[in-house]
Amino acid sequence: MGRPEVWMGCGVRLTLMKRGLEKKLFVTPPQPGFEGVPFQGGLLCPLTWNNALSLKTLFGQLSPRRLPPRPSFGFGDRLGLATPGHLRALEGTEVFPVLAQQSMRENARTGRTYADVLADAIFGAFQAGWTRGFGADADHLKSVEEARQAARLGYTFFTCDPSDFLVPVERLPIATLRQEAQEVPWAELERAYLGKDFPIPGLGELRFQKEELWCIAVKYWRALKFAEEMYRALRDELPQGFDFELSVDETLTPTTAKEHLFLALELQRRGIELTSLAPRFPGDMEKAVDYRGDLEEFRQALRVHKAIAQAFGPYRLSFHSGSDKWSLYPIIAAEMEGIWHIKTAGTSYLMALELLVRVAPALFREIFGLACTRFPTDRQSYHVRADPVELPSLQNLRDLELPTLLRIPAARQILHVTFGSVLQKYGEDLKRVLLEHEEEYHQALAEHLGKHLRALGVKGDV
Repeated sequence: MGRPEVWMGCGVRLTLMKRGLEKKLFVTPPQPGFEGVPFQGGLLCPLTWNNALSLKTLFGQLSPRRLPPRPSFGFGDRLGLATPGHLRALEGTEVFPVLAQQSMRENARTGRTYADVLADAIFGAFQAGWTRGFGADADHLKSVEEARQAARLGYTFFTCDPSDFLVPVERLPIATLRQEAQEVPWAELERAYLGKDFPIPGLGELRFQKEELWCIAVKYWRALKFAEEMYRALRDELPQGFDFELSVDETLTPTTAKEHLFLALELQRRGIELTSLAPRFPGDMEKAVDYRGDLEEFRQALRVHKAIAQAFGPYRLSFHSGSDKWSLYPIIAAEMEGIWHIKTAGTSYLMALELLVRVAPALFREIFGLACTRFPTDRQSYHVRADPVELPSLQNLRDLELPTLLRIPAARQILHVTFGSVLQKYGEDLKRVLLEHEEEYHQALAEHLGKHLRALGVKGDV
């Protein structure tokens, strides 16, 4: 079992077939649960959610599972075509892949569902002959019902995004802060935290001052209540266990040591078992470009967060907007001792556009024109600083010069955040080109993401 695109077991043969530019699963002899049309003594099945369910029932290796105690890497796939390339990038590594990783925000923009994303990951793993397991991350969850929905579909990893509940204490007037503070049980918190030293190996002792505790508690209290509600709902749905990540990276200021400590202590008091935490690091982790900030400041912050995570978990640190952060990977490799979680998403979409530039430049020109038009609106939910004024005119670039455009940070960010608008209008055209050049796309992904893994110190030359 495990040759790409052909799996055999229990007297059943399954083959992924490409008919024109459409893929079908051929099952012979016909098996209960698979839906398709008769074909040469078997069934020719579309790549639907129901057929993905039947496939993973037949081959348990295709069911998502929890993260093992080794590095993990999230591969977002906005087009549903990238998984074989992602898995090829992992050759020669022990890194655990999270293959289905999309947020409701991304799904709303691409017109996909959690079921669509997981089905594409299952069929992609089947195509790659992958038998070593993978995770499925319902990313940036902002409602408990979204979490329940993903759990019922078979997701194993849940990223709680409480950013709507965070109180921006840094910029609110004191009257508003006092109102927010009314729901915080101050007597309970003061007994738990004030006048106590919290020793953390490698970091020393931390102690909360009263005003400091007040600000931190007001900032995070409602967010913690939301996280607790989501965690308990997931525990009801998945009593066998699941991976739970808390994402607090979308704040105005970097997560301090005492903020992280408060979160860790409160999560413990509430019985919430963390798999990973995504803090807000100093500097800028912007989409589609390298880190912008002081590398030594990042290193020191990483050491602080790692020490707290080890003392109160242990849980891993998660790095969001983790693609193309070339200057950070050696630091993460040196400091994290092999336990980390990196999330990537848009880089696989940008690799699709890099292929498009070479093989269908006219379509790329249309896509880029739309992206520049939509950017002022689509950028609203992303932290990017791109300015279309910085870009050369498309009219002044010959087709052979178009690849240089994708090396300009502003162009990469504009394309990255406008994917929803682009896919609504040109999605089918883009997918058609990728299917025509599927092997080239998968190899480009393997090389680009393999470069990430080499920089992280977990992949040698293969």
